Amino acid sequence: MNRYRSSVKKVFTLSLLAAALAACTTVGPDYHVPKEAVIKRDAANAPFMGATEQPFKSEPLPADWWRLYQDPLLDKLIAKAFANNADLRVAAANLQRAHGVLEEVEEKKRPEVEMSAAPQYGRIAGAQLGIPEQLPTDGLYDADVKIGYTLDLWGRIRRAVEASEADVEAAQAASDLTHVIVAADTTRAYAEACSAGYQLKVAQDSVDLQQKFVKLTAERVKRGRGIAIDTTRAQAQFDQLRANLPPLEARRRTALYRLAVLTGEVPSQFPAEVAQCSTPPRVAATIPIGDGAALLRRRPDVRQAERQLAGATARIGVATAELYPNINLGASVGMIGMMNQFNDANTWKFSLGPLISWSLPATSSARSHIAQATANTAGALARFDSVVLNALRETESALTVYARELDRNAALRAARDQSALASRQSARLYQFGRTDFLSQLDADRTLASAENILAASDAQLAADQVQLFLALGGGWENTHAKHGQEHAGRVDGSAVHASNQP
Repeated sequence: MNRYRSSVKKVFTLSLLAAALAACTTVGPDYHVPKEAVIKRDAANAPFMGATEQPFKSEPLPADWWRLYQDPLLDKLIAKAFANNADLRVAAANLQRAHGVLEEVEEKKRPEVEMSAAPQYGRIAGAQLGIPEQLPTDGLYDADVKIGYTLDLWGRIRRAVEASEADVEAAQAASDLTHVIVAADTTRAYAEACSAGYQLKVAQDSVDLQQKFVKLTAERVKRGRGIAIDTTRAQAQFDQLRANLPPLEARRRTALYRLAVLTGEVPSQFPAEVAQCSTPPRVAATIPIGDGAALLRRRPDVRQAERQLAGATARIGVATAELYPNINLGASVGMIGMMNQFNDANTWKFSLGPLISWSLPATSSARSHIAQATANTAGALARFDSVVLNALRETESALTVYARELDRNAALRAARDQSALASRQSARLYQFGRTDFLSQLDADRTLASAENILAASDAQLAADQVQLFLALGGGWENTHAKHGQEHAGRVDGSAVHASNQP
C-alpha cells in the first residue's frame, strides 16, 4: 500500500510540474494588429472629406438609424424583418455552429474519462494465467475506467481555443453585417415601392392633363379653330405619356415582392399599406455620420476581417506546436474475473503507466504547416486592409453622391417650377389665339418631362440615403440584447478599437 501511495505521489508531483511548465510556455506569435495595417494610419481615422457638406453633421450615427425617417410603418417592417428574415436565420445558425466548435476545442483542456464494461460467458485458458488445470466455464466480466489528460506544454490547445474564439467573434460580426444589410434592403425596398407610387402619381397626373388637352383640341378643331393634325399630335403626346405607366407599376410590384420576402413572407403577401404609399421616405434633417474612427469601429465587415486575422495568427501557434512532442498523463482502474468472484479483492486492477507518452513529430510536415499558416495570416492581413479601404471608399462615395444629388434635385425643382409657369402662360396665350398649337404642346411636353425627371430624382435621393446608411454600417448595435446572443459584449466593436491603440 505504501508503495502504491508513493507511485501516486510521484505521478501527482510530475503532473504539477508539467502543468506549471505548460502555464508559462505558449509558442507562436501573440496577436496584435500589425503596425503596417491601414487601420493604424491617422488618415483612416480622420473626419470624412464629405463631412463638410451642408446635409451632414459629425455627430454619432444612432444605432437604429431608420428611426430618423420618423416613419412608424418603416419601423414596423424592419422589426418584422429582424424577426423573420431567412438570411438572419442562416447567420444565427452559423454563429451557433461556431460556438459548438469552440466548445469542442475547449473540451481538450479537460481530462477525458472513458468507461467500458464487457460481460461475457466462456472460459479463460488456464495456460494464459500460468495454471495447468482447466478452468471452469462461467460468466466473465472486464470493466475499466480510464482517465487521460493532455498537458498543453507548448500552448497548442490554448492557441486552438484562441483561434476558435476569434472564429466565434467573426461569426458574430457576420451576423451583425447581415442585420445591417437586411435593415438597408428593407428600407430600400420600402423606399422604392413608395417612390414608384409617387412617380406613378406624377405620371398619371400628366396623362390626365394631356387627356383633357386632347379633348380640348378636338373641340377646337370641330369649331374650326384648328386643324386635324393638332388632334393627332395631342393624341401622340397622350399615348407617349401613358406608355410611362406600365414600367413604373412593374417597378412598384417588384419592390413589394422583395419587401415581402425580406420580412419572411411569400411574395404575394406584401404589405397592403405599402402598396398604397406614394410619398418616398426621406430624412429631411442633417444626417449624423461621425468620423473615420467611429466608422471602422462600427462596420461589422471591418470587425469580421480583423477577427479573421486574429484567428489566422493564432493558428500559426497551433502549427508551431507540432514541432514539439505531445505529453499525455493516464490512469485506469477496473475489475476482471468471473461473475461468481465479482468484487473480490483479487479481481481489482489499476494502472498508472505508461503515465507519459511521447509523440515525436515529423518536423518537415510541421514546418510546412507553419508556412501555410503564416501565408494565411499574410492573406488575412491583406484582406483586412482591403476591407478597411473599401469601407472608407464606400462612405466617402456615398456622401458625395448624396450631396450632389441634392444639388441636382434643387436645380430640377427650380426647372420644374419654371416649366409649370411657362405651361400656364402658354395655355393662356393659346386660349386667346396669341400663340400656335405647337407652342402650347411643346410647353406641356416640357412640363411633363420636368415633372417626371424631378420625381425620378426624388426616388434617387431616397435610394442614395439608404446607400449612405448602409455604408455607415449601423443598425446591429441593439440586436444582441434582443436576440439573446452569447458573448455579444466581446464583439461590440471594442476589438478593433482596442487594436488601434499603440
